[in-house]
Amino acid sequence: MDKPPCTGRPGERWGPSIGFLAIAIALVAGALVGWWTSTVAPPAPASGAASAPAAAASAAPSQLVAAATSGAVPTRVTPARAPSAPASPQIPRHRDPNGDQTPDIADYINAGEKPTMNEVLDRLHQAGVHTGLGAFNPPGTKPPLIGLAVPEDFALPPGYVRHYQATDDGQRIEPILMFAPDYQATTPDGRPATMPADRVVPPELAPPGLPIRRIVVPAPVAGP
Repeated sequence: MDKPPCTGRPGERWGPSIGFLAIAIALVAGALVGWWTSTVAPPAPASGAASAPAAAASAAPSQLVAAATSGAVPTRVTPARAPSAPASPQIPRHRDPNGDQTPDIADYINAGEKPTMNEVLDRLHQAGVHTGLGAFNPPGTKPPLIGLAVPEDFALPPGYVRHYQATDDGQRIEPILMFAPDYQATTPDGRPATMPADRVVPPELAPPGLPIRRIVVPAPVAGP
């Protein structure tokens, strides 16, 4: 019970009211709590923190579990871009089993492709084709051989062959005279002749009756 307040009469001792004291203590405590919370308030979240929930929501389940156990906020992992696909393989042609099975250039070119002559010859050579068109070298890789011209109506004796060539811009060159593979020419006295490395027949080893004339390579076609 609160003590009665002092009336001021002589001989009466003054003492504070317990109720007023409790109210005063409560006010001081409230003021202290307000001052403390205002001085230690947590800093405002960074701009990137707002995007953390969205990133966490889009993360993979395994990432969310790892983040929950480690206490870290998961981040979105961008998958690595797959490497570019290699060139499409050759599309096999479906031939009539009862028709002609002889390979042609279409067997080495995919539908819709427009390869250059270099690419066509390279594919033929990679496939082991060295006859027909495959007998030619890619344009610009080897200059034409210069040799004796062979008329188309000239009958070649055994051991001699015609060699056909073309310029880089597609012009045909007169065939030249060459020795057949593994053929050994002989001199007029019957001795083995020295064979040229490129097997192009020199004038002194030309067969009898062949007109001796070297080919002339056509000039390049002028551009547009």
